[in-house]
Amino acid sequence: MTDQLSVFLAKSEIKANDLEHKRKLAFNIRKYNESVVKGKRQFADLDLARERAKNVKWKTIEHLDTYLEQFEKNFTSRGGKVIWAETAEEAQEAVLQICEAKGTKQVVKAKSMVTEEIHLNDFLGKHGIDSVETDLGEYIQQLDGEAPYHIVTPAMHKSKEDVARVFHEKLGTEPNLTPPEITKIARKNLRTMYTSAGVGITGGNFLIADIGAVCVTENEGNGRLTTTFPATQIAIVGIEKLLPSINDLHLFWPLLATFGTGQNVTVYNTIFTGPRKADETDGPKEMYVILLDNGRTNLLRKEVRESMYCIRCGSCLNACPVYKNIGGHAYGATYSGPIGSVITPHLKGMEEFKHMSYASSLCGNCTEVCPLKINIHEMLLENRSIAVEERLNGFKENMSWRLWQDAMMRRMIMNMGSPALKSRIFNKLFHTTWVLHRGEIEFAPKSFNKMWKERQKN
Repeated sequence: MTDQLSVFLAKSEIKANDLEHKRKLAFNIRKYNESVVKGKRQFADLDLARERAKNVKWKTIEHLDTYLEQFEKNFTSRGGKVIWAETAEEAQEAVLQICEAKGTKQVVKAKSMVTEEIHLNDFLGKHGIDSVETDLGEYIQQLDGEAPYHIVTPAMHKSKEDVARVFHEKLGTEPNLTPPEITKIARKNLRTMYTSAGVGITGGNFLIADIGAVCVTENEGNGRLTTTFPATQIAIVGIEKLLPSINDLHLFWPLLATFGTGQNVTVYNTIFTGPRKADETDGPKEMYVILLDNGRTNLLRKEVRESMYCIRCGSCLNACPVYKNIGGHAYGATYSGPIGSVITPHLKGMEEFKHMSYASSLCGNCTEVCPLKINIHEMLLENRSIAVEERLNGFKENMSWRLWQDAMMRRMIMNMGSPALKSRIFNKLFHTTWVLHRGEIEFAPKSFNKMWKERQKN
């Protein structure tokens, strides 16, 4: 058993039995589901929109190299700078060099799961640079010393009372503050940081190849402040976020908003095409885009290639019965839930993270709710097959399946032993994996095979 699997099982058991945690999660997901139903009404033909979006991403990923080069050419032609980062370490070093060149000791960061993926905050902190999260959910999580819980709503597992407690403990505010009071305090604290930070860091929801642009989507305005006040902007974006044309945004922005938060369109949608020009009054003086691989090219293998279509809306997490029972932190990875269970083993190593692909009932609800119709549950099954093909499953698992296969193929073996003996053997062998969480199995006095033979005789 790997360390990651041990931690996953331990955390899952705790959260699966934490009724208060499940209550908060169910409350927030219920509100999300109600909003999504309303948001879908804006589409005259939702199924057609999803199909067209999937075809656009198929085209993009099939010609990924061409579109990446097109993006770089068009972005740099306007004075922007592109840095290619094959690994997390290369991306970290690139950010550090820019910060050191600008002499800044503080950066502000708009919500970006990619920077969580490469652990940028910790890395900059070790080099004396303070990285401050400006998204309210991320800010709450940073104050509490926790990673984001969800790829869209980072503090989904917290109630308003939990947030008030965090502010009281970390900022010395009055206890039991209301949400509006908490928001005012966060706004006041962050405003001074926008003006003092030398570098602003964002992610990117989409990269547009034909005009060389980075698209940032958010609801709080923190992204615009992060990219307006600091003299230097850095956008760290995964290479899979490409779209061929700006004309694709009319399809992808509403889909992202509806399936992500239930909105018709997100409040702030910004297109950055480079640093500000001589006749412009605001925007960064310098703009960098770091194109991050960090294992993404591993996802180009045919079994899981569709996972690169993901637009990170989070809808599959909210639909997954496993996620709704164990929550986001139990996975021990930046990307959790069904899509995280598909991509993480390829991003971080199949041997350590193959267990994530088994954390699924394969019910298919994740595929059903995906705005791009990504076949998520079948890719989870493919990951299991890959782990077996690469001989990453252990001796006990192999022997168990071998014995099961032999028994299923030979009726005589299945009929051996009394029902009481079978019950004792099963409950002992599978005490940890089955009995402990579900109860003991009691074999029927007569098997179906025996009843069928008796019927045939009569």
